[in-house]
Amino acid sequence: MTPHRLNRRSFLRGAGVTMALPWMESMTVWGDEPKGREPGSEAPLRLAVLFAGNGFHSREWWAKGEGKSMELGKVLEPVHDFRERMLFIRGLYNAEALKGNIHSSQTGNLLSGAPLASGGEIRSSTSVDQLLAQHYGRETKVPSLVLGCEKSNPSVHKNYSMLYSSHISWSSPTTPTPLEVYPALAFDHLFKDTGSRGDRSVLDAVMEDAKDVRREISGRDRQKLDEYLDSVREVERRIENAGKRNELQGWRPTLSAPNIPRPPDGIPQDIAEHMRLMCDILVLAFQTDTTRICTLKLNNDHSALRFPNLGVDYMIHHLLSHTDTDDWLKVNQFFTDQLAYVARKLDAIQEGERTALDNSMILFCSSMLNGNHDASQLPIVMLGGGGGSIHGGRVLDYLKDSQRQMCRLHLSIMDKMGLKLAAFGDATSKLEEV
Repeated sequence: MTPHRLNRRSFLRGAGVTMALPWMESMTVWGDEPKGREPGSEAPLRLAVLFAGNGFHSREWWAKGEGKSMELGKVLEPVHDFRERMLFIRGLYNAEALKGNIHSSQTGNLLSGAPLASGGEIRSSTSVDQLLAQHYGRETKVPSLVLGCEKSNPSVHKNYSMLYSSHISWSSPTTPTPLEVYPALAFDHLFKDTGSRGDRSVLDAVMEDAKDVRREISGRDRQKLDEYLDSVREVERRIENAGKRNELQGWRPTLSAPNIPRPPDGIPQDIAEHMRLMCDILVLAFQTDTTRICTLKLNNDHSALRFPNLGVDYMIHHLLSHTDTDDWLKVNQFFTDQLAYVARKLDAIQEGERTALDNSMILFCSSMLNGNHDASQLPIVMLGGGGGSIHGGRVLDYLKDSQRQMCRLHLSIMDKMGLKLAAFGDATSKLEEV
């Protein structure tokens, strides 16, 4: 086997396109390996944060037991198959989220634990994902990917900016990380060297380089490369079809068809398709090592989304969250199903002896326990093996712990990804059990 010509970081290249390759056993992709270890024997560790606004059903968010015997509340039924690789974490909170008002002051510091400025001023703190992007993301084409399925809200609610409700990722104390809600632009951000979409398929642009790579890799890796290229083509096709159907951003228009020309990059009207596209892009980003850090905000806190796909179209998400009805549970399960979808897709990607899910940490959370704004404890689930560092199938209960800061979990996550800090936010020690 002839070593691939790139021994540091491998890409497919074409006119205006740079596409990262997936993990392959027969290539040294992840950097210089220690002596005695086979080249490319370990894939990188990834972090994904999936956020669902307004909390969950007050009686159906729970887990008990361990391993195969773990029982789950109805909200978590979609991830039942992953319970042995799941941590259900109870009792963590952000002290600063109990100050100020509801929604905005409970969301803008979810990933930092920072105090938030009021009076319409914008001030939080750099979030854990962006600290990792500054440290860990330097080895990838895109330091971090920040996705959303609902546009930012710039208004003010009870003396706090609603930008706090719209953003969990912060690049600096005064800068919420731009949220990409357009699937086509998120896709281009991963695979194109410029922001312009152009008329040529990403795959068409790099196909000649792909043929060269196929000649230099093993038969097993050729199959993996073909599967990956097929998945990229499928996402391209779905984005193109969404645009051709003249579909607009996640609200129901008053006209049966737009009365203006379609924008170049459409967003599906169907929220289910929108979320699935963003989940697919997250998985592609991890599969190609284009980025190792991604936040996906499924909706805003104080969300105005509706769910006609579920037969729940009579009330917006925020108002529905106050009801604890069967419809609210149905919406909760729809959000949890996005977590299960990402987990299944990552688990289907084999990376040596592990899968991409084994090599990832997925943090699924909200800024309040339920729709009555209870932020005294946060709903938190973690999926994935953390590169072999996380033992799943457990319930971790910190509710009676005097040191139950959410930032202790952030310190644990950063520690596993090689960023070791003495303190973060209001925490000075990590959670040793994670």
